[in-house]
Amino acid sequence: MFDVGWSEMVVIGVVALIAIGPKELPGVLRSIGQWAGKIRRMASEFQGQFQEAMREAEMADVKKQVDQISSTVSDYKNFDPLAEAQQQIDKTWKDATAFDEKPEPPALPPELSSSPAPGASDDTPSLPASPSPSTSPDPLKTSGGGSAA
Repeated sequence: MFDVGWSEMVVIGVVALIAIGPKELPGVLRSIGQWAGKIRRMASEFQGQFQEAMREAEMADVKKQVDQISSTVSDYKNFDPLAEAQQQIDKTWKDATAFDEKPEPPALPPELSSSPAPGASDDTPSLPASPSPSTSPDPLKTSGGGSAA
């Protein structure tokens, strides 16, 4: 701290012996030692309080991080992707149907609207009848009539 070597200590001791005198030197050294002890205790107490404050600050940071992690974990426990998807679908459907108007069906060409299919109502358009499977040739049947096993 003060960077005082042995040679400087010897010079200070000789000057103190000459200035104070040999009778009072032990009392002065004792009081200097007591003052040095008090200063050391005060410095140690200050350092201990400082370290305690640092530990408390670190503990507060750790507690904050633990609280943040526990809230994140609880968010994941409450996470239900299917419910969120269903809510989004319901909201989109509600928004889409809220503004929909029933449009008029487009006019059909005469060839589609002339002959309705059996069992179909009059408002549903019908497509031309496709050939029945019994009248169309079967490409899988062979001309020999035999089956390959």
